[in-house]
Amino acid sequence: MTAVTPRVTPQQAWDAFIAGNERFIGGISSHPNQDVERRTELVNQQAPDVALFGCSDSRLAAEIIFDCGLGDLFIARNMGHVVAESITASMEYAVSYLGTALIVVLAHDSCGAVAAAIDQSGRAPSPVTQSVRNTLAPILPSVQQLWHRDHRQTPYAEAGSIDANAVGRLHLEATVNELLRNSRAISDAVDRGALGIVGCQYRLTEGRAVPYTAVGPLAIELAPLG
Repeated sequence: MTAVTPRVTPQQAWDAFIAGNERFIGGISSHPNQDVERRTELVNQQAPDVALFGCSDSRLAAEIIFDCGLGDLFIARNMGHVVAESITASMEYAVSYLGTALIVVLAHDSCGAVAAAIDQSGRAPSPVTQSVRNTLAPILPSVQQLWHRDHRQTPYAEAGSIDANAVGRLHLEATVNELLRNSRAISDAVDRGALGIVGCQYRLTEGRAVPYTAVGPLAIELAPLG
């Protein structure tokens, strides 16, 4: 396969992407690229400007909350948006061979994976399967980081005394860093200005994707991780 040059800048990709979220928030979604003509157009090709790696939570239907259609987003999702080799490979494929200019990592508030990671960091963790334990493992450092910042009397986190959404934001930042650390292809694309990465946390009640971390040639007002 031959590497594809992005069709838009990372900033242009972000501006179009977040405009779709604003339409969704305002109840004026246009539902683009969802007709018969679009299906026919995409039979032998795809050219998404945005790749999205998010949590597999059923409330994060990306094409709906970002008012996109067929072929607009290249999506990979798993429990707790935990970086795995298949995720890295998917994002590399989007960047290197589909011409994607932007990767969005999408977390959300009230995340069950984060809540489970907090539970697993406690004094008496609930029983979980080995596969769930392995998947939650990359979230545990974010739990510990926030817990130890404000609590020094015990290493065991207590769900009632820790801000789960703040843990989620720390894990969001860690996920972005992990993608860069795991992939020279992604890091090189950012370095040459062809790719931007934005980490957002989605507010379920409001419907808004709030950017908290960004890497690359992007002019975005970021909310504090807190």
